[in-house]
Amino acid sequence: MKESRSQEGITVKKSENFSEWYTQVLQKAEMMDYTDVSGSIVIRPPAYFVWEKIQEYFNEKIKKLGVQNAYFPLLIPESLLNKEKEHVAGFNPEVAWVTHAGNTKLSERLAIRPTSETIMYSSFAKWIRSYRDLPLKLNQWNNVVRWEFKHPVPFLRTREFLWQEGHSAFASDAEATKEVKDILDIYASVFEDLLAVPVLRGRKSDKEKFAGADYTLSVETFLPNEKAAQGATSHALGQNFSQAFEISFLNEKGKKDFVWQTSWGLSTRSIGIMIATHGDDHGLILPPKVAQTQIVIVPIIFEKEKKSVLKKALEIKNKLKSFRVHLDDREWYAPGWKFHEWELKGIPIRLEIGPKDIQKKQVVLVRRDTGKKETVKLSVLNKKIKSVLEDIQKNLYKKARKFLNEHISVAKDINGAKKLIDSGKIAKVNWCDADSCEEEIKAKTNGAKTLNIPEKEKAKGKCFNCGKPAKVVVYIAKSY
Repeated sequence: MKESRSQEGITVKKSENFSEWYTQVLQKAEMMDYTDVSGSIVIRPPAYFVWEKIQEYFNEKIKKLGVQNAYFPLLIPESLLNKEKEHVAGFNPEVAWVTHAGNTKLSERLAIRPTSETIMYSSFAKWIRSYRDLPLKLNQWNNVVRWEFKHPVPFLRTREFLWQEGHSAFASDAEATKEVKDILDIYASVFEDLLAVPVLRGRKSDKEKFAGADYTLSVETFLPNEKAAQGATSHALGQNFSQAFEISFLNEKGKKDFVWQTSWGLSTRSIGIMIATHGDDHGLILPPKVAQTQIVIVPIIFEKEKKSVLKKALEIKNKLKSFRVHLDDREWYAPGWKFHEWELKGIPIRLEIGPKDIQKKQVVLVRRDTGKKETVKLSVLNKKIKSVLEDIQKNLYKKARKFLNEHISVAKDINGAKKLIDSGKIAKVNWCDADSCEEEIKAKTNGAKTLNIPEKEKAKGKCFNCGKPAKVVVYIAKSY
């Protein structure tokens, strides 16, 4: 029988050729496939399951804040997109346009949604009349298209991707400010508690903030190829969009006022970040909380004992029904071949059972994260697996946190920062927070960017680059 492509194995080391390693893992672990449109990928079931788990987790959290899910159109009239000038200027280079229906030219170009502020806010303007209509908190799960001209990287930078985008309107700035921070906390928990990926929280610089926002908060991640990747963002929009779209209301004093708004988004980039963070030279490593299959049972089959081994393996599977379990009872593949396949696909736990194990009323348990093997009595298997899955989740986070911490170093001047960045680290510096200085930093560090500004840390002394009084502490690194 012809073996699948995944069985070729990973042919490069992660530390030596990250780009090729990442591409091989994605395809051979069956997380995605390419299409004929550059930058558009097929998200295969194991990866889409991760996205479903993110949706499930995130929906539960935001609904506790009073957010409701809705859906708005994919196509946005050009006139709407142009209503907020700073916003459209930020997105214009990335917008894909629909100009014809069949052979008929449209009277107005339609943008394929790069983000939904403009299409949503025209509805907000119709729905909101009084302070009694507030707050309005909506979220949608959808796809967007941003036609970047940079080299696409599956999940990490694609021209079409899936995400959620939340949009809220409030009667006061204080309410909006609170939500921006609450959402950032949820994003941090998605990465850290669900995906086992540590993040840096903070405020984006004015140059890196969302187009049209007063300010942007973000969670930033750092990958093993020593590049940062923005995880998610939460934006305080102030009254910028409400004034442009006439989203006004009569306040409690009977006077006209404009709403205060927020928007916030998390995308399928998170899946790529997770894969890049945890995988090793053997392939994928999935955090148990988001693994489509948490346990694979591989029976060790000999012709004489085949029926009894398969029967016991099925019994074990049925007893483990509180977990996501797969029984690999394919007889045409040798056990070693199966071990290799499930290791490559990142399944957290492998259980091996053969005739001798049946006699001893045990199984062999193998952890994907450490490769450790141990025998476990069937009488305590459920309890043991629960404990091991929890430990794998914690261990993956602990390892990733150690990597992040070891790659952050303080620099006192631009030369020190450049050396750190060139050596694949994040430079933590005191900074003046000026746009002109930020442009200089980017030029002097061969394109490194400010990631975000940790809000609880206070700056001391002078700016590391220009020497003016420092206002903030900021992280700087090469990034996607």
